[in-house]
Amino acid sequence: GLGDVYKRQGMTMYTYVIPCLLGLEKLVSDECKRLGLQDVKAENGRVLCRGTLADCARLNINLRCGARVMLVLADFPARSFEELFQGTRAVAWEDYLPRDAAFPVKGYSISSQLHAVPACQSIIKKAMVERMKSAYHLEQFPETGAKYQVRFAIFKDQVLLTLDASGEGLFKRGYRAVGVEAPLRETLAAALVQLSRYRGRDPFCDPFCGSGTIPIEAALIARNRAPGLNRAFDAEQWGFVPGNSWQQAKDEARDREFHGSYDIWGGDVDPQAVAIARSNAHKAGVAEDIRFEVADMRTFHRDSPYGQLVTNPPYGQRLMEKQEAEELYREFGKVWRRLPEGWRTLVLSSHTEFERTFGQQAAKKRKLYNGMIKCDVFMYGNKV
Repeated sequence: GLGDVYKRQGMTMYTYVIPCLLGLEKLVSDECKRLGLQDVKAENGRVLCRGTLADCARLNINLRCGARVMLVLADFPARSFEELFQGTRAVAWEDYLPRDAAFPVKGYSISSQLHAVPACQSIIKKAMVERMKSAYHLEQFPETGAKYQVRFAIFKDQVLLTLDASGEGLFKRGYRAVGVEAPLRETLAAALVQLSRYRGRDPFCDPFCGSGTIPIEAALIARNRAPGLNRAFDAEQWGFVPGNSWQQAKDEARDREFHGSYDIWGGDVDPQAVAIARSNAHKAGVAEDIRFEVADMRTFHRDSPYGQLVTNPPYGQRLMEKQEAEELYREFGKVWRRLPEGWRTLVLSSHTEFERTFGQQAAKKRKLYNGMIKCDVFMYGNKV
């Protein structure tokens, strides 16, 4: 396999861990396999895979549904602070971090003896400093250079030490308007589009488009455009990652883009949301692929026999809003029933009574988490 090729060429293989929203593990592992990574393993809320340092760039630039890309440096058991210290100190930090590296430490601990996160943080930091002192013959580290964010995860007394290659989360594609609180993360919007099996052939509609996240992710998928082309990643500044791998990954991604014409539509009753959606689509480079309109969902209809309708309708938290939301779902259900049979529909909602108010049981349901909010994807249509 590829692993043997790498070995023959003397390329070192590394382990990457890609955390993701609960429920998206299968989609992320499929993405990793399509990118040619090895030993892809989906676990709860994360995917592990193996590849070369050049894959660091490829993963960051191409992943649609993963939360971030982390390079694993160590994996060891620790039930005491001493074991945590020694395990951390055993890592050859000087091979990765230059003497002026900024190396903040953060992480979490679940079901483990070492449960005090601040204490773990300072012990890891201390062990790194001890190791680097002897390597660099320095007493203190200026931390004025590039950022090497250290992340630790302690789960059932097993410690995973990683460097965060992404910096800002991968959902920050670089197109979202500043100051707009999007309730739907780009990574989750991309997942919904993937789950609808949209490939750019049929019409694609979102009648509650808000600031346009779902139609924009649909356009990126239709064009096969890498979502990370317009942003920077922390690992671009890392000395040990080959500098040319970023440009290569970008060129490779651009070569794979399609240049077709697509029927993608987003509508919303709020003119301000639609204006923001248009501007976001423009920033994402897909403005010509999407038609955004100020439109009331109640007037929505399509004659095309096939299509994908993917949406995340507003959800009322307070009682009055809750009644309004249910009224909206009832109206939406009526509109949906007028659509031709060949439409596949996916609705993301955290409303427990969605199916009842929509007036139709879903053919299929999937649990997902948007941040900490438990949601369901309700799937309808004869092609689910």
